[in-house]
Amino acid sequence: MEELLAMIARGLVETPDAVRVEADEPLEDGTIVYHLYVADDDMGRVIGKQGRIAKAIRVVMRAAATRGNTKVAVEIG
Repeated sequence: MEELLAMIARGLVETPDAVRVEADEPLEDGTIVYHLYVADDDMGRVIGKQGRIAKAIRVVMRAAATRGNTKVAVEIG
């Protein structure tokens, strides 16, 4: 899952080397929280106008997680 999130983010940004993904331990309900970090200049590219790209990234990640019977959340920071 981390690789999928990193691959999506690298395709959007100008400095793909700055993309970093960290995963927290699963919460009580089994949700795994992924933290996506990009360069400050690329933050707008990942969030998009009115957060549309960020929402799309979260939808793709949730869809991939349901195939594996897990729950995920993505935080961009």
